[in-house]
Amino acid sequence: MCCGEIMIEAVNTSDFMSSLIEDTGRLAERIEALPTSPGVYLMRDEDGEILYIGKAKNLRNRVRSYFQAGHDHSPRIRVMVGKVHDFELILTDTEAEALVLEDNLIKTNRPKYNVLLKDDKQYPYLCITWSEEYPRVFVTRRRGALHPEDKYFGPYTDSDALHKTLRFLKKIFPLRQRDTPVFKDRPCINFDIGRCLALCQRLASPHEYRHIVRQVQMVLQGRTSELIAQLESQMEAAAEALNFEHAARLRDRVLGLQQLGEHQKITIPDSSVSRDAIALAADDKTVSIQLFQVRSGKLIGRLGFSSLNTGEEPGLILQRALEEQYREAAPEEIPLEVLTQHPLPEADILRAWLAEKKGRRIEIHTPQRQLKAELIELVARNAEAELQRLSRFSRRQEKALVNLADALELGTIPRRIECYDISHIQGTDTVASRVVFIDGSPARQHYRHYKIRDPRIQAGRPDDFASMAEVIQRRFSRARQEPDGDLPNLVVIDGGKGQLSAARAVMEELDFEDVSTIGLAKRLEEIFLPGRSESVRLEDDDPALHLLQRIRDEAHRFAITFHRDLRSKRMQRSSLDDIPGIGPAKQKLLLEKFRSVPVLEQASLTEIAEVRGIGPQLAQQVYRYFHGEPELAPVLTGHAET
Repeated sequence: MCCGEIMIEAVNTSDFMSSLIEDTGRLAERIEALPTSPGVYLMRDEDGEILYIGKAKNLRNRVRSYFQAGHDHSPRIRVMVGKVHDFELILTDTEAEALVLEDNLIKTNRPKYNVLLKDDKQYPYLCITWSEEYPRVFVTRRRGALHPEDKYFGPYTDSDALHKTLRFLKKIFPLRQRDTPVFKDRPCINFDIGRCLALCQRLASPHEYRHIVRQVQMVLQGRTSELIAQLESQMEAAAEALNFEHAARLRDRVLGLQQLGEHQKITIPDSSVSRDAIALAADDKTVSIQLFQVRSGKLIGRLGFSSLNTGEEPGLILQRALEEQYREAAPEEIPLEVLTQHPLPEADILRAWLAEKKGRRIEIHTPQRQLKAELIELVARNAEAELQRLSRFSRRQEKALVNLADALELGTIPRRIECYDISHIQGTDTVASRVVFIDGSPARQHYRHYKIRDPRIQAGRPDDFASMAEVIQRRFSRARQEPDGDLPNLVVIDGGKGQLSAARAVMEELDFEDVSTIGLAKRLEEIFLPGRSESVRLEDDDPALHLLQRIRDEAHRFAITFHRDLRSKRMQRSSLDDIPGIGPAKQKLLLEKFRSVPVLEQASLTEIAEVRGIGPQLAQQVYRYFHGEPELAPVLTGHAET
């Protein structure tokens, strides 16, 4: 992408005492200097922080519209405009380049006032781990949590249908079935029944397996018809070559894919064009967005997004949803036609951007009648149904928070709740976790792991009280350094009076005694409060208790997962890791020869040097590691390191 240089240099906004909307003279001067070309604009506050990033095909018209008195802005945008002290521009050659640049800048800077859809954990994705030698295909609720090379499809609103589709795909294709092998030296039953290629024993090459996964990806991209045609052609070629066993496997795969297509719930009469249809429904708090993916007359995916209702125009919300959906999409995943419930404010920019990605012209319509309008109506009904579900969930969460505030006699509703848990086995690999719930829902971007550093806590000498004190000290010491950071309204300590007392002592020492803190003991679900001898018990059907249990269980899961990872890495670590020059490849050569570290320790210098790929110099290193000094043996010759 080729962009122009910044036309208006960044200004030290602290030089201006008033905002632009208050300084009409400076505002008029700045507006007049704006170009009419496409580009990106960055609104900044009095401290120079970016408030908002936007794109425009005509920068002067777009920026001027924010400051016009008669323009009907949403309340959120009106507040933002009042804080703008200056702005800067980045010119681009085309409108499509402006869209791409805006996307990159928003992801990098995450401005407060940009409309971003939630990375909604209620909707699952399907992930293909292309970063791995043998890719996995699995369902996840955390998009982008792994490697940048990994591919995500979704979010899918029907979780059950997604899991059923994945199970069906694993019957059709011999996909990797397990993360870890059942046996060390032989395949499991999945190989015997043709469900797996015994990747654990490397009986299939990465190239061969990745070819199969690419076929699965074609199904997820809605290219099933194209894949069936390819497989039928391969089947005929195999039959002509008298390779009937391979032809039979291809035949079964074709039949399975055809059967998968028959499971689609909705058939669209017009099968000549691939299209996406998008619509939304909104109440005063939430916007629910649904996107139907139709390929060859079949509904292959029903995707869902949601966001807070900030008063934006429906067309702008739909445009942002489409931009986010197609941002990571491969060209073959982009349809030739997009149907929208409301006209998009910058449909021409989106159309140009998609055409550049796809390499073909893309049509964007807001249909008013006949089949296409009926499809949009169907999508809108689904968006309304999902909005009602989200509203019911929101009401349950709000009731739980209100009940919790009443039960614990809190001054305010605990919007941000942090929970801490300790995990170890008799003091070994002691770790802690912090999970954060905001408005009753997990905020995973704020989760944290802690390795306990206290030297007194060792194997066989656990101390949960000291561990909890250390974690709380580290968390709230950082809060003192960042006074504008997010403080919890409620801290939940997984444990009884002892853990609670240890946490409160640290918080009082750091002047955070005003932060409400409780201990939650699992045995009887008792709630302990500072300074009270009697515990608080909530009714078993109280939503507040259910919320606390969810938060506590999530903290426990997060802590024990981290603990298991550390313990597994420690157990897999070999003493050979400490020998200079002996990496994984050399370790494998030594263990293939001597079978175990104790046997290697008893080997002579000559025996070690005879291992192909080791040689005399590395043999000296290995021998010195076990015995301190090289063996007094004849000079080793004739063993070149390979």
